[in-house]
Amino acid sequence: MAKVLVIGAGGVGSVAVHKMAMNPDIFSSIVLASRTLAKCEAIAASVKARTGVVVETHAIDADDVAATTALIRATGPALVVNLALPYQDLAIMDACLAAGVNYMDTANYEPRDEARFAYAWQWAYQERFAAAGLTALLGSGFDPGVTSVFAMWLKKHKLDSIRTLDILDCNGGDHGQAFATNFNPEINIREVTAPARHWENGAWIETPALSTRQSFDFAQVGPKNMYLMYHEELESLARFIPEMERARFWMTFGDAYITHLTVLQNVGMTRIDPVIYNGQEIIPLQFLKAVLPEPASLGPTTKGKTNIGDIATGLKDGVEKTFYIYNVCDHEDAYAETGNQAVSYTTGVPAMIGAALLVQGVWSGAGVFNIEQFDPDPFMAMLNDHGLPWQVHELAAPLDF
Repeated sequence: MAKVLVIGAGGVGSVAVHKMAMNPDIFSSIVLASRTLAKCEAIAASVKARTGVVVETHAIDADDVAATTALIRATGPALVVNLALPYQDLAIMDACLAAGVNYMDTANYEPRDEARFAYAWQWAYQERFAAAGLTALLGSGFDPGVTSVFAMWLKKHKLDSIRTLDILDCNGGDHGQAFATNFNPEINIREVTAPARHWENGAWIETPALSTRQSFDFAQVGPKNMYLMYHEELESLARFIPEMERARFWMTFGDAYITHLTVLQNVGMTRIDPVIYNGQEIIPLQFLKAVLPEPASLGPTTKGKTNIGDIATGLKDGVEKTFYIYNVCDHEDAYAETGNQAVSYTTGVPAMIGAALLVQGVWSGAGVFNIEQFDPDPFMAMLNDHGLPWQVHELAAPLDF
């Protein structure tokens, strides 16, 4: 058993802490910290009501390395689980190095002033974590995270090599709002409005955001329009599956979402550069975030299911085969168990699993590791045991688009 410090009290943090509390044989003590103490206390109250476990709470500005280091030293965790904003990854990694504690996150670093996710900044910490004898695990969410592990499991058990990989992320849920995002609006909109990129023949191919659309019939959800976009696991998968000729990421969006987003872009509300309003400097996207529904508030009204998975084509014993591996998660079931909708659930559960494998020593090593670098089997087994069961099917042919 081990003590963990979770930083971040959004929907993902809430799910992760609830699931940790449901596994007291793995997590002996849980500390939750965030900039807003009231959010931590609300999660702690829910956890106690549902499980009887007491969660220790603290207020912390995760941008403040000295304060975060002091909190880590004061609470004494074996692992810091970073579920805060991706802007804060490097500051929390610095604090973990200063305090001598292992690190884990679910999303890679992005500068505040540029919508560009990239692992380069975190991979640059390799020598420092290795020299300190500490582990930093990157990307233990769903995508990145589960989708990355899905690919490595297929390569270990179903394919000798992977030629093409498509990651398909479908949220078939309906929250009843005119426009709302199912996770942090600022991160969501920065991600969606950035140019699309995919990996093909050893190079990145860039296309305009939301310019490539395909329809796909998702199990238990139905036909949905999905759009080609860039997602961070493509970068690490291209590195760790070097024979891969093409890797793409697709995400579904309804017509109403696209219409609202287009209008917001056209009037400048998705800008991330500051503007002056009434003599004060504001960032339009951050203001928009403040007026949109809080993602954590969508749980009670969201119905439907998510379907997220990989379609991989490659060779097995010299014969080309295609496999589709995916998870379906029900929004209402997720809410009944943790008080959060399925988008938070599908990221928070893998965060708990990654933390469990680290604190139990199932995964270990000195340095910075992407989740693809560890054995996928124990992670896959825990998905089945902790609320995210998966299934795999052989397809008759590769994707035809």
